This record gives sequence, structure tokens and C-alpha cells, in this order.
Amino acid sequence: MGVKTLDDLLAEGVEGRGVLVRSDFNVPLDENRTITDPGRIIASVPTLKALSDAGAKVVVTAHLGRPKGAPDPKFSLAPVARDLGERLGRHVQLAGDVVGSDALARAEGLTDGDILMLENIRFDPRETSKDEAERQALARALVELVGGPGSGAAFVSDGFGVVHRKQASVYDVAQLLPNYAGTLVAAEVKVLEQLTESTQRPYAVVLGGSKVSDKLAVIENLATKADSLVIGGGMCFTFLAAQGLSVGSSLCQEEMIETCKKLLDDYGDVIHLPVDVVVAPKFAADAPAQTVPADRIPADQMGLDIGPESVKRFTALLSNAKTVFWNGPMGVFEFPAFAAGTKGVAEAIIGATAKGAFSVVGGGDSAAAVRQLGLDEDGFSHISTGGGASLEYLEGKTLPGIDVLESENNGT
Repeated sequence: MGVKTLDDLLAEGVEGRGVLVRSDFNVPLDENRTITDPGRIIASVPTLKALSDAGAKVVVTAHLGRPKGAPDPKFSLAPVARDLGERLGRHVQLAGDVVGSDALARAEGLTDGDILMLENIRFDPRETSKDEAERQALARALVELVGGPGSGAAFVSDGFGVVHRKQASVYDVAQLLPNYAGTLVAAEVKVLEQLTESTQRPYAVVLGGSKVSDKLAVIENLATKADSLVIGGGMCFTFLAAQGLSVGSSLCQEEMIETCKKLLDDYGDVIHLPVDVVVAPKFAADAPAQTVPADRIPADQMGLDIGPESVKRFTALLSNAKTVFWNGPMGVFEFPAFAAGTKGVAEAIIGATAKGAFSVVGGGDSAAAVRQLGLDEDGFSHISTGGGASLEYLEGKTLPGIDVLESENNGT
């Protein structure tokens, strides 16, 4: 990666300099606005601590959820600021706005080592605007909070979960200031480069999730590179339907059946589907579950997990792998009755890792499942913080938030 890193910035010296950091704090909250999975906050700590300890005046920008481009209390970053402050062992201020009077006043009052978090960047509609001029106007306002161009200020990109977005706080700010990849982003890109450029074989890919359409591009790309491609989750039923099987009331994308047929025709020796599934009459935690062969799903039942025989077969495939990429749960892991498939496959990946495999959990629901199911996070080589970004990278797409850092003339 031809990008300057946080180490380069720290070597230059940051004491007294304004540093704008784009983090990813899009963490899940329960009905009491309690953070249920702080993984992304934990991952942000090394970069922010290093900058604060070195005496930078740190301004952090991030998003949470999908607000409609206006302030919304349920998407406030207040819980994140509290949690981050506890992990850093220091007070983290939270501005009452994004680039308004409160943010400006607080930014002007920062002393060396202080950390200011701006309110949810997506409260400002310009963040996600398709209008380049609007995005650039917000970017200029963000940059002014750390002193503006030419002031010695710098930008650190450390939100891997958003680098596939061409947004003001991700892309446009990097064109205005000297830019650097934070610890998290640099580590994520290094892992993905290893997956794509120096993959040890056998290479196994495990894909889950609900819709084939969401993963089609990555399936098409990885099917040509992987030795085995295991498919579970809701999207496996569209593939089973493509084999001519009845899938009952399971999730099935009718419009994708022909596409799945072609994928099975072209890559039938690589793609592996469940041979049994756990079904129930409705989508509910207390629904009565039963295991049935994949070719005998009752008409009034829906598949909510892969079955034990599928786990056994997938484990056999994974046991000899030297490289494993996993993105997407095998079933509705949030419901205990339908979590065994995801847990079994995750344990198989942990087993392969213990034997020397390089394993990557591709963020999103997969990372959440690892934590919710009480699995050892250290059992995997890497757990990504960005599911969408990981997938787009593996599809071969350019990630704007990385590409802009690699450009030689941005902000320098």
C-alpha cells in the first residue's frame, strides 16, 4: 500500500498540531441505547491513544446508524463518547453539532492531547451527498476545525468500515490535508492484500447472509480463485431452488434462480451447499425447530440454519485449508435454536487457524456472531471491522477512501 501511515505522522511530530481522524463508530445499540458490541470502538483506540499521547489536538468524526441527514437523538454519538473515554482513560468531549458553533468553539479550545468527537457526521446531509460541491463544502468546514490547510494539520483515515464510500469525511477531506492511514486501516488493507495477492492454498471461502444479490459479485470473483466456496445462510435456499429443490417458505430470491443455476453449472466443483437444514414454521426465537434433509423441506416450513451434517461436511472442507475468508452467518444466530450452524462453522475455522491457516472474518454480522456466541476472537487471524468494504475489495473494486490516500498530490 503506497500510503503514509500513522507511524510516519508520529515520526514527523504532532505535538500542538490539529489532527482530524475519521473513525468508524457504527456500533449496535439496544433499546436502552447501550452498546451491545464495542468491537469498532476497541479497534479505534490504538490510533486515538497514540495521537493523544503524542500531544495532538484530535478531532474525531464518525457516524452511527442511518439518520436522514438531520439531527436525531437516537443516533447521537453520546454513548460512544462515554465508552471511548473509559477505554482511553481520559475525557472525550462531544460537540453538540457537526461543524456548527459548538464544534467550532470546542475545537478552538483544544489543548495538546485533547480529544473532541463531533456529533454524528450523517446529521449533515452533505456527508453523503452526490453533489461534489456540497461534499467539498462540508470537507472544508471539517478541515477548518483542525486549523485548515497549511496550518500543519493532518488527516488520519481510520474508519475501514466506510472506505468504500465516496463521502465528505472519508474522501474529500483527504484532498485538503496531508493524509495518513491509521493503525486500523493500514492493518485491514495489509490483510486484504494477503488474501488477494499471496494466498496460500487450499483457499476456502465461507459465505452466508440472506440475499444472493448482495454477494453475487464476490461469489463470481472468488469462485474463480478459491478451492472451495461454502454457502449457507438465507441465500443458500436460492441455490437449492436452482437445483430444482423445494425450499418451502424459506427466503428465496426468485429473480436470482437462473443466475444461481449458471453459477452451479460453471463452478459446481467449487460451490458447496448444505445437505441438511434446521427448519421452523415461522421466524421466531421460540419456533419449534427440526432438522430435515435439504431436499425434503416441508412446504409449510422455512430454513433458519444449516444442519449438523452440513456442519460436519463443511468442517471437513475447512480442516485442510491454509487460507479461509468468512463473511456472513450460516443461520439466524441471534436465536439460540438456530445458532449451531454458525457456531460450528466458526469453530471449524478456529480449528484450521490452530493448524496454521490464515483466517479472516469479514466484519459485519460474522464479527458480531463471534462475540455473541462467546467464541475466542484470538482464534482467528483477523476480524475485520468492515464487512462491506472487505467484500468490495475482494470483488476487485476500487475503494475511494483508500484510493484517495494513495494519490500523490492529495493535501500535500
